[in-house]
Amino acid sequence: MRFVRWGEAGQEKPGVLDAEGGVRDLSGVVGDIDGAMLADMPQIDVDALPQVGDTRLGPCIARPGKLVCVGLNYADHAAEGGWDVPTEPVLFMKATTAISGPTDPVILPPGSEKTDWEVELGIVIGKTAKHATDGAAHIAGYCVVNDISERAYQQEMGGQWTKGKSYDTFAPIGPWMVTADELGDPTGRAIWLDVDGQRMQDGTTDTMIFKPAFLVEYISRFMTLEPGDLITTGTPPGVGMGKKPQVFLKDGQVMRLGIDGLGEQRLPVRAS
Repeated sequence: MRFVRWGEAGQEKPGVLDAEGGVRDLSGVVGDIDGAMLADMPQIDVDALPQVGDTRLGPCIARPGKLVCVGLNYADHAAEGGWDVPTEPVLFMKATTAISGPTDPVILPPGSEKTDWEVELGIVIGKTAKHATDGAAHIAGYCVVNDISERAYQQEMGGQWTKGKSYDTFAPIGPWMVTADELGDPTGRAIWLDVDGQRMQDGTTDTMIFKPAFLVEYISRFMTLEPGDLITTGTPPGVGMGKKPQVFLKDGQVMRLGIDGLGEQRLPVRAS
């Protein structure tokens, strides 16, 4: 199934897409698309649900407890940034207050000159994982994530990467979460991002160094993963800091990005 959350920002309701791509209202069946629902997913007769007209889609997961990020998980992206290819996954956290919807504006921080894009495959946890030995069994589904980054904050201000990753609107997710059984194998999927119609990133999830099931197992050694938690899995090459000369986002631009089978985001960029 393809789960969505629809309606005004902060007032989203749960929904599911029907065979024609229309939104059906799930609010009579579940409270939200959240950890409780993902841990005990109900049987759903999509065709029996009320139809929803044209509407904004919000973040496809409500209130994830954690947003765990994997850095440098594509060897060619590590190379473009001048980093060594990791021998173990590089982990950092992104504030959940950065989460926004798949068509919401991305707001540049005041004085930002190096805000960058990173299209990523997101893993949604559906079953508690602690020292997991079968990572795939803990995955509810997948979604598109844009791991937006202010590179000056990330690389020039010392400390950890989190400060460059966590500004409000720096984690658009969706448009929908596709359940693991419907998507099938998440590898071998085209993954891309355009800025103002120019292709910047053009890759495949096949080239991830560490694959989704292993990442769940690995991360669960260091923290308990709970239903509704979100893991981002790294980005292919083509980010702005890797260009020669470097290019970064500006007010008025538009990003389009997507992953085969998981839909597309369209994100206008706005100054603070």
